[in-house]
Amino acid sequence: MSDLKKYIHERKKRDTKFAQGYEAGYEQFKIGVMLRQARESAGLTQEELAGRLKTKKTAISRIENHAEDIKLSTLERVAAALGKRLQVSIS
Repeated sequence: MSDLKKYIHERKKRDTKFAQGYEAGYEQFKIGVMLRQARESAGLTQEELAGRLKTKKTAISRIENHAEDIKLSTLERVAAALGKRLQVSIS
């Protein structure tokens, strides 16, 4: 186990507020990373994706770096602009 994983594990055991916030924050972080990776694999810059979505590059950056409270409709539009299909699962 890495030092970071050990720290997170120990901190979650002693700080319930951190533990609760960590899980939600991590999920939001993963969404942003997945969107960035999908954009990059499509060979697009943030500016090019923004053009396809008729928005600004700063909006794409905000989505990739702060994906909290992103609307499902926005995720669908981004996926379509990348030539992808959005799939949602509950596990």
